[in-house]
Formats: sequence, C-alpha cells, structure tokens
Amino acid sequence: MASHIVGYPRMGPKRELKFALESFWDKKSSAEDLEKVAADLRASIWKQMSEAGIKYIPSNTFSYYDQVLDTTAMLGAVPDRYSWTGGEIGHDTYFSMARGNATVPAMEMTKWFDTNYHFIVPELGPQTKFSYASHKAVSEYKEAKALGVDTVPVLVGPVSYLLLSKAAKGVEKSFSLLSLLGSILPIYKEVVAELKAAGASWIQFDEPTLVKDLAAHELAAFSSAYAELESSLSGLNVLVETYFADVPAESYKTLTSLCGVTAYGFDLVRGTKTLDLVKSAGFPSGKYLFAGVVDGRNIWADDLAASLSTLQSLEAVVGKDKLVVSTSCSLMHTAVDLVNETKLDSEIKSWLAFAAQKVVEVNALGKALAGQKDEAYFAANAAAQASRKSSPRVNNEEVQKAAAALKGSDHRRATTVSARLDAQQKKLNLPVLPTTTIGSFPQTMDLRRVRREYKAKKISEEAYVSAIKEEISKVVKIQEELDIDVLVHGEPERNDMVEYFGEQLSGFAFTANGWVQSYGSRCVKPPVIYGDVSRPNPMTVFWSKMAQDMTPRPMKGMLTGPVTILNWSFVRNDQPRFETCYQIALAIKKEVEDLEAGGIQVIQIDEAALREGLPLRKSEHAFYLDWAVHSFRITNCGVQDTTQIHTHMCYSNFNDIIHSIINMDADVITIENSRSDEKLLSVFREGVTYGAGIGPGVYDIHSPRIPSTEEIADRVNKMLAVLDTNILWVNPDCGLKTRKYAEVMPALKAMVDAAKLIRTQLASAK
Repeated sequence: MASHIVGYPRMGPKRELKFALESFWDKKSSAEDLEKVAADLRASIWKQMSEAGIKYIPSNTFSYYDQVLDTTAMLGAVPDRYSWTGGEIGHDTYFSMARGNATVPAMEMTKWFDTNYHFIVPELGPQTKFSYASHKAVSEYKEAKALGVDTVPVLVGPVSYLLLSKAAKGVEKSFSLLSLLGSILPIYKEVVAELKAAGASWIQFDEPTLVKDLAAHELAAFSSAYAELESSLSGLNVLVETYFADVPAESYKTLTSLCGVTAYGFDLVRGTKTLDLVKSAGFPSGKYLFAGVVDGRNIWADDLAASLSTLQSLEAVVGKDKLVVSTSCSLMHTAVDLVNETKLDSEIKSWLAFAAQKVVEVNALGKALAGQKDEAYFAANAAAQASRKSSPRVNNEEVQKAAAALKGSDHRRATTVSARLDAQQKKLNLPVLPTTTIGSFPQTMDLRRVRREYKAKKISEEAYVSAIKEEISKVVKIQEELDIDVLVHGEPERNDMVEYFGEQLSGFAFTANGWVQSYGSRCVKPPVIYGDVSRPNPMTVFWSKMAQDMTPRPMKGMLTGPVTILNWSFVRNDQPRFETCYQIALAIKKEVEDLEAGGIQVIQIDEAALREGLPLRKSEHAFYLDWAVHSFRITNCGVQDTTQIHTHMCYSNFNDIIHSIINMDADVITIENSRSDEKLLSVFREGVTYGAGIGPGVYDIHSPRIPSTEEIADRVNKMLAVLDTNILWVNPDCGLKTRKYAEVMPALKAMVDAAKLIRTQLASAK
C-alpha cells in the first residue's frame, strides 16, 4: 500500500535555516552559504522519507519564506514598487517583497487559513504583468532526482493562489481576481512542461480554498482552470490536495469532476464529514484517494488502530490499489523530531509523535493495509494510547468543577466602557492620542544568554533577577526619554509569550527543540497541553511591580489571553477545545486580579490569535466566537472600573469579526493595521461605531524599514477621519522583540513626534 506526505518542516531539527537566513539578512554570510544550508536540509528530508518507505515524497515544499510568495515569484507578479526589471527573481527582490527594504514597505502578511503560519499576500490587478520568473519547482525536482529520489513536485494551485490574493492598491473594488486566471495558466503550463521533460510522473496542486464556503462562480473557476490545463497535464498523474477542514458537498462534486485529475487528497482528521461524503456521495471510479488520517497539525501519536479501521472502510469504497495513506496536511505545522527531546518526561513522550515519527506512522499504516502489519509497533502504540487515557496527571477534578460552574453567566464587567474610560482617565490623566508599545522590546544576544544560563543553572537566581532588573530599567528609561505615555517592561524574562505562561501553569509540558515556523525565520516552540490547566502561583506580578516602581508613568501588566495560549499550543485532543480554553481563562483571571492588587492600573491581555482560530466554515463561526469572546471576558470580569484592560490582535483579517471584538468589552484594543494597507479602517468608514479605546498600528514592526514622522502622522490623520480623537491611541503594529535597537529607537521617536505634532494641530484648530 502506497504512502504520501503532503509537506515537511523546512527549518531543520536545530533551526538551521533560521540561522542561515538571519546571517544572510545581516550580511554576515553569502547567498552561496544560504543555499548550501538549504540544499543540505532538502537532501536530508528527502533521504529520511525515502528510507522510511514513503512512495510519494514531496518537493518544492521547501521555502525561504512561504509557498505563496514562491508562487508569486514563479509567476513574476512583483509589485512595481520593488523595481524588478525581469529575469529570474533573485534574493534581493524576493526578500524585499517579504520584509521590505530601506525605501519601500513589505507586502501584507496574514495567517495561513486557521494556523499560526503566515504567508505574504499577492497584490494583483488588471495591470499586473506575469512571466515565468522562478524555476524553483523544476530545479528542486531535478535536485532530488540527482540524489536518487523521485519526488512529487508541489505547486500552490492556480485558483487558490488567486483566491488568496488581494487587489493591489488603487484597483477598483469590483475587480475580479479570478479574471486573471487566463493570464497565469500559461505559466503553469510552462512549469508543467518542464517538470514532464525532467521526468516527473506525478504533480501535486494544493487547492486548500476548496474547504471554504465558495460561491458558484468560484467553483466554476476550478472547473475551467483544470479543463484548460488538461492537455498540458496529459501523461502525468495529478493530485489535487485539500486540507484543514471538510470539503463541502458542492466543492466535493466540483473537485471529483475536474478534468485531467488522477487523485484527490483529503484531511480526514479535521474533515470527518468528508469521510461520510466519500462513502455516501460516491468516489470516481479508477481515481486515487489520498487519505489524510495522520494529523499534520498536532503532536499526539496517531491512534493507529482507529486509523487502520478508517482506511479499511475506505478500501471497500475506492479499491485496495487506489488508496494511499497520507498526512492530513503538511507536517510543517508540527515539530521536527521527537528524538531530540532527551529531557521530556518519558510518559508524556510516549504519547507524542513529531514530523519524523508521523512519517513512520504513515508508512506503518500503509504496510498494515498491505498485509504487513508490524504487530509490535501497533501494540506499543495501543499501550501508549491506553496510558494517556488512564493517567492521573491528565485530570484535575477541582479544575473541571470550576470550569463547569462558569455556565449561566456572560462574565461582563458591571459598567459600560464609556463610564470605565471616564474613571480611568481621571486616574491616569493621559494626553490626547496617548502613545504606547505592544509589550516586548528587542531581545539582545546578551539577554538570551542570561535566560539560557539561568535555565541551565549556570547562574544563580539572584544574578538572573539582577540582570533582568537591569534590562527592565534600561527599557523604562528609553521609553521615558522618548516620552511614551503608557510604558511596558519589555518582557526580558520571556523568550516566547505563550511558552512563558505555559511553563508556570499546570497541565503543560515543554520541549527542548519542538520548534515550528511561524513566518520567515521566526520560529515558535508551542507548549503541549496534556491535562487540566490551573495556576499554582503568580506568574508576572513580581516583574510588573518591579517595573512600576521604576517610573511614575503607568506600566502595563502584560499577559497572554486564554484563546491565544490555546491556539498557539499543541492542544490535548481528548476533550473539546473550549473546555480547555475556559480552564486557561480561570488561571489568567487569578493573575489579572493579583496584578490589580499589586498596584498595576493598566493590564494588557493579548488575544493575537483570536481571529486565527476562527473555523473556515461560516456555519461554525458563531459557536467559536461565543466561547472565545466569553473566555476573554472571564479573565477580567472582576476588576475595578479604574483598572484599564487592553488587548492586542495582529496579522489577520479582523473586519468580518469586528462585532465580536466589540463584544470582548476591552477598554482599549491595539490592532495591526499598517502592513495590511489600513484595511481595518474601512470597517469604521462603513459605519461601525466603536466606543472603546483603539490603537490601529501606525508602522510595521516585521520590516527593518524605519518610517518617518510625516508618514506616521499621515496614518494617524487617516484614523482620525473615521475615529474620535478621545478614543484613538498611537502604537506600533506589534511587539518589538524581533527588531534591533538601531531600528526601534528612531521608529518610536518618529511615532511619538507624530503624535505630538497632531496634538499641536488639534489644539490650534480649537
């Protein structure tokens, strides 16, 4: 029985690509050095899958930034501002689109469906000129072939590419991105022709937008696109891959009728209804079903017995020789290799499988279907499943009772937001257009070294506290000198906002090398939520009080909200996600109340990932938003009116959930805005009334580019055209930890100067 992997992590087991990218960006190494690291990683990945017995091994899933940007490069769809003059797209143009440069901003970045991975959004219009400008797909196929590995080249499908794009600035709203299909398909044909000439026998088109709610004309675009490609695809086996959710019935009908397509890939972990469709609606005779039964988005060991049963039921529908065992999606959303976790609790470790182990699981299931079941391997898996179900460390009766008691209340604060803002202003006495930052300041090498040495017990707790205190003092002084109004302590004690809290909550486990790519070179190490969650001790109060004692200005207490902790963790799959979220909310509620008791007057509870967790199907939105927003309100429902509650959100499309954001009932929300061409403001232009404080970001922190005072002032004036002066805050898009002080200082100075300039203009206009 054949086996297939949708995609694989690209950063490397020790984040080799991350460090190579950052060295290249800092001009400490050459393009040749970067390419050598990348080639070594690709070779290692292909060899690993080949030796594991995987038949359908993907290529062209390796990327220096993301697969959508790679497709933009392939199509030569470079916005004019990058001054690209044609030819093969090089590193300078590619990374300028991703990160911006000294003269022009980066393209918009947003979340990849409902994951914490990001992609660079293509900017297209009727004037966009397309050309075959990156031969990466073909060169990587040839590279693998030279190593003796015949791969399945993977391309982002043409229709999904357009549906994931946006109209370029200045393009009429009525412009249909799908009208560009005829312009990009000739390039897809060129790529396919080169792959065929190189010897490819299979090709994979990723069309994940098929799991979304699509209109009839969007479904028709799939039919017309693949009909146009059919003659070019002749002689190739063609797999169309979907993932992350169920494929709706109409989309399933369209997909299984596409011309020239040999095989269909489905996520049968998050798409259990698709399984019913295959069985009830029928499956095309003679076609292959790539059954995604091994979860590509979580780190729990597969229940092999259950997956084998599912596969056996599918065999009866599609035929033994047409069923291929696969992952539910790319494994890039999980950690690389459990072998590297030498310090992880052995019982918990037995419950887990990272990407390398999932490759083995896929192959083991394929062999079992073919009558070559590894009885010892299956028995060990069954024992681990039983151990997890019966382990006393998973369940905490007291926590479960407290979460169950939440039902019956909406946990709103007793007074309106306008009354609270009045009470807070009397206490805080902030100027018009108050300035603040989002939380973190640059994480220097020295700071990382101090944390590392403290964790390794190479320095004492006293030395660690002294070093962190010195860093906080430096950050406070910088903000005071810049004349920022509401300060942060810079989070020097935290490597990662979710990991930091998870380390201090019960029910969490931590890996040493469980890194997952978020965007570009940015990697995160999600905690593992294996059991019921509670807060044994205060987590941030010591540092927040220390920082507040250093300044007369308001100091924000900085917390991560329950929905973001949930969505940025590997979450237990043995109970509904909302139950785990309510448990986390109760833990954060205790921390909020302790911060308030400690004299912290402004508390920020970040919900950066609230939009990210929104289900891909509209029919499921209301239920998710109800429990997610409720979880946030639980955290702060008990504070006084004079305590100002902030929240922060970033890098998603928030316009469609603005009413749920209002329903969170925060006093102030800071929200990403500048990198997405200020599309957030369109909501307010269209008549949505927002009465709480709001700080749409005035500059993009994910780019090294430093904005001018005039540029920021112009952004603020655009905000004032749709928002009241007395509710507007001035702040960056996001936290500053990924930037250098040489970038942060002039950017924040420009931000503060812009706020002061407009305050003066407002005062003189009275």
